[in-house]
Amino acid sequence: MICKGVVDEIAFFAYNADKSYLFTYHIIMKFEGIYEKTFLIVKPDGVQRGLVGEVIRRLELKGLKIAGLKMMTLDENKLREHYAHLVEKPFYPGLEGFMKSNPVVALCVEGKGAVDAVRLIAGITHAGQADGGTIRGDLAMGMCNVVHCSDSLENAKAEVGRFFSEDEVFEYDKTDYLHVYMDDERE
Repeated sequence: MICKGVVDEIAFFAYNADKSYLFTYHIIMKFEGIYEKTFLIVKPDGVQRGLVGEVIRRLELKGLKIAGLKMMTLDENKLREHYAHLVEKPFYPGLEGFMKSNPVVALCVEGKGAVDAVRLIAGITHAGQADGGTIRGDLAMGMCNVVHCSDSLENAKAEVGRFFSEDEVFEYDKTDYLHVYMDDERE
């Protein structure tokens, strides 16, 4: 397969709890055009309610490609890294407890405008106010809102790299792209 597009090298630095250096890892992936990637988690409530298939169905109906998929449990370190911007908030302990309560399903999703497309499909964070037709609007009522998704391309790059190693994100031709994108959009 010949791949065109910008290749991003993402470097992450991991530290121990005492702030001492632990390791660095690099991931090289394409994040441009039809190769734009984003990250989505089906949260514990979505897994428990059997909504993983419904979430994936909606992503694939839109024409997005599943490039990576795995079930996992999240530990305190991974959650503190992922939710670093929320750790000092009073609600964070409850969020961490909820996200550790059961397994989650992590997805790397790919397609033209993937970040915005997935956010549109997911709906706004507060599910009770999300539009009908969205994952949150149709499948949730409050802050147990079924999914997390990246809110920007910059965060998508970081989150894909945080949850997936390079060999867990697959590059493959999706034959239905011939019917999703015009020729000039696939270049």
